[in-house]
Amino acid sequence: MGVRNYLLECIPFAAMVIVEFLAVGLTILSKVAMSTKGMNHFVFVLYSNALATFILLPSSFLINRSTRQSLSFSLLGKFFLLSLVGITIMQNCVFIGISYSSPTLGSAMSNLTPAITFVLAVIFRMEKLDVGSSISQIKIVGTVLSISGALLVTLYKGAPIGSFQTEPSTSQPLLSLLAETSNWVIGGLFLATSSLSFAVWNIAQAAILKSYPSQLTILAFYCLFGTIQCAILSLVAVKDPNAWNLSTDIELISIIYSATFGSVVTFSVLTWCIDRKGPLFVTMFKPVGIAIAAFMSVAFLGETLHAGSVIGALVIAIGFYTVLWAQSKERHGKDLEFDELSPSSSDQASPLLESP
Repeated sequence: MGVRNYLLECIPFAAMVIVEFLAVGLTILSKVAMSTKGMNHFVFVLYSNALATFILLPSSFLINRSTRQSLSFSLLGKFFLLSLVGITIMQNCVFIGISYSSPTLGSAMSNLTPAITFVLAVIFRMEKLDVGSSISQIKIVGTVLSISGALLVTLYKGAPIGSFQTEPSTSQPLLSLLAETSNWVIGGLFLATSSLSFAVWNIAQAAILKSYPSQLTILAFYCLFGTIQCAILSLVAVKDPNAWNLSTDIELISIIYSATFGSVVTFSVLTWCIDRKGPLFVTMFKPVGIAIAAFMSVAFLGETLHAGSVIGALVIAIGFYTVLWAQSKERHGKDLEFDELSPSSSDQASPLLESP
């Protein structure tokens, strides 16, 4: 029984590591499809969400037909806005950023989300900021570290790891080097925008779940409205008719992978882990994606790690865990305060203390 319980406790850890591998795999597949095959990122997001909708919408009606609450026009409007932030803006910015930079930078910049979420929560008064409190001071320090690391990894690419050259190589013209650096900065800005969108999406989704707890239905309409929005955006942005044609190799594989593993499987695993371990447990694995992305980018894409990426990723990770640690301490303190003030807990404690 002890071994069985231990294995059961290890399942959420293994599941979250698998989720990070799946996320990095998606960025690498999309990078290959866009760089080698010239696949348009607008078309990629549209097709992948259309396939995810085709999978999720019938499933939500079949699984939740007896327990699903009625859908109002106001609720559908919230789903529409959730799709605008989480798919039309966030996903397009992610894949534009990766096409300009690398999956490693994408994984590093995704760790900005907790810091941005904290800032937004303070702005919208969802969280109180007491400058005199040590917990709030630690959150501020962690937020500043995360943003500083993001600026570092975006604006300073640095020398390649293993060959710390301070001057450009003669084999690489100066104009080519400047263009590569410019693309890196552009990619970082798009990825930072995606982190901002994801933070807004987190807050909005949490608010919607309070009034409508059916997660599968939310995801189904989320993908449906995202598909409609991306279709309109693609019709405006994509001028080349050939961009809509897909080859049967890496382009089709990346779209199927994105729809099944990027949307359906990943969301299901995250929901299960949140239910068992809570949202804090899930977010703790985000920096793991940096190491996975760095290894897989070098192994499968032949990319070179740069000093700026490594240093900036470490700074972001430190800031990330600093904010999470402060949030866990604050939550633990509130739980203790609630237990001390709860009449039921004190009433139950007294007989136990007085019993022989």
